[in-house]
Amino acid sequence: MSESFERTTVGEIVATDFRTASVFEQFGIDFCCGGRQSFMEACRTAAADPDRVQSALVALGSRTDDDTDVTKWPLDRLIDHIVSTHHAYVRSALPAIARYLAKLVEVHGARHPELARVAASFDQMSHDLMQHMLKEEHVLFPYVRELAVSGHGEPSPFGTVENPIRMMEREHLAAAAELRLMRELTDGYTAPADGCTTYRVCLAELARFEHDLHRHVHLENNILFPKAIELEHRA
Repeated sequence: MSESFERTTVGEIVATDFRTASVFEQFGIDFCCGGRQSFMEACRTAAADPDRVQSALVALGSRTDDDTDVTKWPLDRLIDHIVSTHHAYVRSALPAIARYLAKLVEVHGARHPELARVAASFDQMSHDLMQHMLKEEHVLFPYVRELAVSGHGEPSPFGTVENPIRMMEREHLAAAAELRLMRELTDGYTAPADGCTTYRVCLAELARFEHDLHRHVHLENNILFPKAIELEHRA
């Protein structure tokens, strides 16, 4: 096992090469909410063979485009990317998936009672995420932009940027828990034998949503938030 892997957190690995996210997902390793775990800790948590994981990471080869290293992006660019890519996707995907789930409960709910629990969990997550994104866009992100531009933020009601960041991280954990429940209830987003096309499409969209949220949360928890805290401490 390479010493560099043993010392590095999974969040740092994904931050410097986003291609590695797919490898960690393949082995069930949490690189977003669990991104502060060391590589070895994360492998133990996921019951993954660290040598196999390392081999899969090494097989990716060297990154050829330095622009993919988001740790080098200015914070205003990173915030713009999060809002225009991930927040925009969440806002478009939530109502579409909710419509699919409502239809599935109506048509298949009697044979698959777990669908009602999936729909309820999704509804709770949707409500929470919409509120969460508004707090980021109207409170936290503007303060971080000010820190990045001037080196100090305007006086704020939350005292230190660490307070809203901790709240955002708790809300990330709550969203991840809801998705984990949905994944379990649907056997890994697998449609049953009697599932119609809408059933398969809905579960595929849920899987896509989880995939995007992993990257979304990673960018905030493991890159944006630590940099914002560091900036404030230097101010």
